Amino acid sequence: MVKPVIVIGAGICGISTAIWLQRSNFEVLLLDKAKPGAGASYGNAGLLAQWAIVPVNEPSIWKQIPRYLIDPMSPLFLKWSYLPKLTPWLIKFLQNANSSNSNRTIEALIPLLTDSVQQHKSLTEGTAAASWIADSKFSYAYRSLKDFHKDSFGWECKKKVGMIPEVFTGNLVQEVEPICGSFINCLAVISGQGHIVNPMGYISELMKVFVHNGGKFVSAKVEDFGFQNEKISTVYTDNGHFECDKAIITAGIWSKELMRKLGLNIPLEAERGYHVVYKNASILPRNPMMMTIGKFGVTPMEGDLRCAGTVELGGIKFGPSKAPIKLLRRRVAEAFPKMKYDRTEEWLGFRPTAPDSLPLIGQLKESGVYTAFGHQHIGMTSGPKTGRLISDTINNSLPNIDMSAYDPNRFTL
Repeated sequence: MVKPVIVIGAGICGISTAIWLQRSNFEVLLLDKAKPGAGASYGNAGLLAQWAIVPVNEPSIWKQIPRYLIDPMSPLFLKWSYLPKLTPWLIKFLQNANSSNSNRTIEALIPLLTDSVQQHKSLTEGTAAASWIADSKFSYAYRSLKDFHKDSFGWECKKKVGMIPEVFTGNLVQEVEPICGSFINCLAVISGQGHIVNPMGYISELMKVFVHNGGKFVSAKVEDFGFQNEKISTVYTDNGHFECDKAIITAGIWSKELMRKLGLNIPLEAERGYHVVYKNASILPRNPMMMTIGKFGVTPMEGDLRCAGTVELGGIKFGPSKAPIKLLRRRVAEAFPKMKYDRTEEWLGFRPTAPDSLPLIGQLKESGVYTAFGHQHIGMTSGPKTGRLISDTINNSLPNIDMSAYDPNRFTL
């Protein structure tokens, strides 16, 4: 009897992995304790962030953190009661904030991200899921041209991979994006980008593709793993046990708990991210945007406007905080003063982040257990590429990029 490959986690990375494995003729069982796409895949900004090649912990963060922590209008928030638990991870995170490690991370992110629009199209080719992918430009919105020039490090990195912006200032800003008010005086626009018009609709359609191709989904919480001769043999859940000889952990922030069941303590923390959706907005941006003041993405979604971003460090046990939502609302009102809307919806999700700002993609030694998590704020963007890399690895096809930077064993050896 052929044993299925078990994929644990039904977000964008898990579903993408499952579909790519099916295309390599593997039988796949997909497990998740929640509804597919209910985690970070649901509430993200829907951006296919090919441009997000510069890590958060690049060298200038040393100058920014003190200001961020004392400025109530900064996009970084910290639950101080969580600081003792956070400190070991935070030290590792800051140790990576140097030129050498930052350049290494950038070099690793480039092949993972810069073809992501095409990767999504390849994943969905010939299916109804393709209709959820939109080609677009992408704009960085600044208070002033001076602020744009302050962002020179990031733009130099983008230019090296062919992302050269067209810069608009003054009255031209409103001609390019009529939604913008006088608060925004500079737009840097890059072409050849894309976004997802509704992340949950997209995930739901991908699930239909998976099931149509013979895949099986079981709602179950993984409780333990069984091994024979140091190889995975069984996944135990609260809804029965399932035999396998290959399993992929792609459960976002909850992957940390699953790794503990394997005896591994992975330094993974949750960047708590928020969104506010403005329902039936009276005006929408022509293209998705990044508001550099407030650090949040702005995406038109089927007549609504989703504004998603900020970073709060505080683990996964606390409920939503008021301050990040308040800041998002204030920055949106400043940027788009002409926008009216019927009502708003709020959401909190968890971005799984390793201290080197790189995901864990690959096999744990020779155990038959593979990982595909830790994508920080680029999970939706890199999900299909991640799934393809895992499928190629399992299928003994040599991936076309250097995988060493994503090696999950870098935290276990």
